[in-house]
Amino acid sequence: MPTQETLIPLSGWRRKLYIIIYEADTRAGRIFDMALIIAILISVACVMLESVSSIRQRYGTLLTALDWTFTILFTIEYALRLICVHKPLRYVKSFFGIIDLLSILPLYLGLFIPESRFLADVRILRLLRMFRILKLSRHLGEAAQLQKALMASRRKITVFLVTVVLLVIIQGTLMYVIEGPEHGFTSIPVSIYWAIVTLTTVGFGDITPKTPMGQALASLVMITGYGIIAVPTGIVSAEIARSTANEPSDNRSATRLCPHCFSEGHDWDARHCKHCGGQLPRPAKGEVS
Repeated sequence: MPTQETLIPLSGWRRKLYIIIYEADTRAGRIFDMALIIAILISVACVMLESVSSIRQRYGTLLTALDWTFTILFTIEYALRLICVHKPLRYVKSFFGIIDLLSILPLYLGLFIPESRFLADVRILRLLRMFRILKLSRHLGEAAQLQKALMASRRKITVFLVTVVLLVIIQGTLMYVIEGPEHGFTSIPVSIYWAIVTLTTVGFGDITPKTPMGQALASLVMITGYGIIAVPTGIVSAEIARSTANEPSDNRSATRLCPHCFSEGHDWDARHCKHCGGQLPRPAKGEVS
């Protein structure tokens, strides 16, 4: 049950700031989000260009300045997101909260570990907000459906992965016994690596069996690999079909976000969160467009 604290609505400047930053259904919110998307794209492009040595030598100072500018802006934005919610720690631990934090840390870490600043490209994950910003509610629903299917089939997939691990250990050990160090299979771990590469149909070709028995085993592993690929696909597809059959055909939900638990998909006329019961802030008249 939600506490009395979570039911207190946002008011004043915090409410206005919340609507601008979190609500994608308002004019101000869309302007803010589109500006944020543009800033993310430019900042990621700067990091990518800086990794090219010829461009870095010529425009390195400019790219570094831009990178720091965007990082400071994203830091201010992250702080504002914490200010205008009821429970900042809950946002910090949410999916987008973690992504937002990871997007600003690399450049600060770059002061101590220079190479880590290129990890700023992780901020490209912030573009996942485009689904709610552009009102792609159908995509949001299908993403949630896929997530539910993966969660429902996690035990089956776990059993499948354990079986595959046992299989590659056996196959790698057999190949080590058959081929031996003289043909490149210098140890059982190396042979297991070969079995994984072969079973997944990647086939780097850095290690290949030379004896007829080893080639026969390799052929069996490759054929098995094609059959194994279909197993997880079938498991997840069955769960998706089952969840689709159980869901209502009409799901009219907006992209409103709860300031208490940060869940999405609430109806536009909803007054309280359907997950935690917290009160949802509503834009003033005229703010929705």
